[in-house]
Amino acid sequence: MAEDDVLASARARAEEVGVVPIGSGVGAALRFLASVLDARAVVEIGTGTGVSGLWLLRGMRSDGVLTTVDVEAEHQRLAKEGFAEDGIPAQRARTIAGPALDVLPRLTDGHYDLVFCDGDKREYADYLSEALRLLRPGGVVCFDNALWHDRVADPAQRDEETVAIRELGRAVAENEALVPVLLPVGDGLLAAKKVWHPEQG
Repeated sequence: MAEDDVLASARARAEEVGVVPIGSGVGAALRFLASVLDARAVVEIGTGTGVSGLWLLRGMRSDGVLTTVDVEAEHQRLAKEGFAEDGIPAQRARTIAGPALDVLPRLTDGHYDLVFCDGDKREYADYLSEALRLLRPGGVVCFDNALWHDRVADPAQRDEETVAIRELGRAVAENEALVPVLLPVGDGLLAAKKVWHPEQG
């Protein structure tokens, strides 16, 4: 899917600071999910320079607020430049600088429509736990790099990040409170809906 000048500029900033942004296929999927959910409140783990944030904001309601978390405040400053270029009001993008596992516990239970995870792969299992608490029933959690350069499917790959993503996939598949799908876009996007009544399976 072709991207416009605002997204191209955000990608250029990412390259300058050594951030790897999501691909346009993942971006289109996130915009679609935010739109289908009529998302009013979204959490993003891993702001980068705002590529994924732009896609999410474009799919959300016009009054929706993106809360985006990153350890690098400078990256978030660059992301805000992109949001401003896209004409997004400042109050629609709340940036919080700090480690995700310090920030997420301070966010409101059951308040969010969508949680997008693109932070430290080794923390993906912890992000899942937080997302299950943060999401409203019917909300969706997404994880980027679910295929991890095709390493996840290769049992010989035992590095820490690959193992963490592999275990995440297993945990999502086995959780009866989730309805998952692995979308073959970019480096793999794992999405899962939090069902309305987990006790009924």
